[in-house]
Amino acid sequence: MNLMASSRASCSKEQQKIYQQWFACADKGSDGDGRITGNDALKFFAMSKLSRPELKQVWAIADSKRQGFLDLLDFISAMQLVALAQAGYEITPDVLSHADLENLKLPVMEGLDALLAKSKRSAKKSDHRLDASPQHLLPASAAWFNSKASKKVPLSSVTSIIDGLKKLYIEKLKPLEVAYQFNEFVSPLLTNSDFDAKPMVMLLGQYSTGKTTFIKHLLQSSYPGAHIGPEPTTDRFVVVTSGPDERSIPGNTIAVQAHMPYHGLTAYGTGFLSKFECSQMPHPLLEHINFIDTPGVLSGEKQRTQRSYDFTGVTSWFAAKCDLILLLFDPYKLDISDEFKRVIGSLHGHDDKIRVVLNKADQVDTQQLMRVYGALLWSLGKVLNTPEVMRVYIGSFNDKPVNEAASGPIGKELFVREQDDLLSDLKDIPKKACDRRINEFVKRARAAKIHAYIISHLRKEMPSMMGKAKAQQRLIDNLEDEFVKVQKEFHLPPGDFPDVEHFREVLNGYNIDKFEKLKHKMIQAVDDMLAYDIPELLNRFRNPYD
Repeated sequence: MNLMASSRASCSKEQQKIYQQWFACADKGSDGDGRITGNDALKFFAMSKLSRPELKQVWAIADSKRQGFLDLLDFISAMQLVALAQAGYEITPDVLSHADLENLKLPVMEGLDALLAKSKRSAKKSDHRLDASPQHLLPASAAWFNSKASKKVPLSSVTSIIDGLKKLYIEKLKPLEVAYQFNEFVSPLLTNSDFDAKPMVMLLGQYSTGKTTFIKHLLQSSYPGAHIGPEPTTDRFVVVTSGPDERSIPGNTIAVQAHMPYHGLTAYGTGFLSKFECSQMPHPLLEHINFIDTPGVLSGEKQRTQRSYDFTGVTSWFAAKCDLILLLFDPYKLDISDEFKRVIGSLHGHDDKIRVVLNKADQVDTQQLMRVYGALLWSLGKVLNTPEVMRVYIGSFNDKPVNEAASGPIGKELFVREQDDLLSDLKDIPKKACDRRINEFVKRARAAKIHAYIISHLRKEMPSMMGKAKAQQRLIDNLEDEFVKVQKEFHLPPGDFPDVEHFREVLNGYNIDKFEKLKHKMIQAVDDMLAYDIPELLNRFRNPYD
């Protein structure tokens, strides 16, 4: 099942060569960085003589990920949409999938020939750049994470929303995180790969609830290293991603690769990295989404056996990076064990990402299914401690036909509709990836501010000379009261504060009197970033035809 069926760049080699020349011509406005932003598009697309509403729709479809720019493949899709509009077709998101693109003529662009002739020499240079190795196509923002790069880049020079977030992080948020050791208490410092990473979907659940089978069902094939069985077969965290060939890469190797966003996992030690691997295979869906398959959460007697790493901490780390978290249950595993309760608790702050899947639902009849559904909501309500009812998808996500004898015709129709809803949720992930990056970035900035307030407050409460050890122990023991003081002093929402027990555990390893005092300039820089810079960035890269 290919969720991301796309017709991008589906054209003849002759047309693709022509589109490359057009792309190089349109890309001159961005200094040849391999991206066409809104200003470039306004000038180039105007030569098609299409109406503004039509061009608005063309841009919206071509830039479906809301990156704020078009790469070569996006540009080709945009030109095909222009050609279809000129031929009288209505521009809709699925028009490319139904059109005969092999026989589609090039769009008519008035004045383009003169423009190409004028910039013939530049076009040849751009063609050479397009044929260059991928290293030459990296955006200039890659240098922002180099500690030797001291020259500041003006916000006007960035070519996408993601590039803008990278720059804002380096210049305004990262100094605050470093000053107050945010990376030691909450989350590791971000790198280039954290911003550029593909969207991720993590699957959590007890063993034998169908996590690996669910991924196999979506891919319509097994992935390297996949094991399926009624016993706990998946004993490690597995990142399923795209690659030129089928192979498994050990965790220690993945964690040190700069282009992969898993360097932060080194903090969990060799005990975890030996239980972590990357499974690569060529697949069109994996070009858009990575899947995180996890070990089955233990229950009963098994959960008394200690794992060799911090399982809850690792799931919390992945939860912060993921775009969607699927909690899988089946009709015979509705109980939430102590370990599963801790895992769900570690997802606090990421409630908007969580979806619940009641898998293998065709194993019970319709009457039993109603009771199972009610029991699941009751169990989740106790653990999540929220009055809102979480979205629960019902189905049987495997390659076998639905057991109609058990589920009945009503159940079969229900499963099909529920599966379509869940697949629609998955389809939207790449399109919403940019919005998710912005959301996570703003959430991180607020968390870093609160962390700075807490650290500086604790530092202020320490004596300057005598009795430091006793004062530190008093602050650690009464950390809840100190949090309340910070909340009231700076008028902060209590729900944004970190977990007290985790904060206390980390704090025990530090001398509080060595912490930094409150630096108002750093706080003001982050406030300005949230109030002005990010809204300006979003405004610059919205649809240029709005």
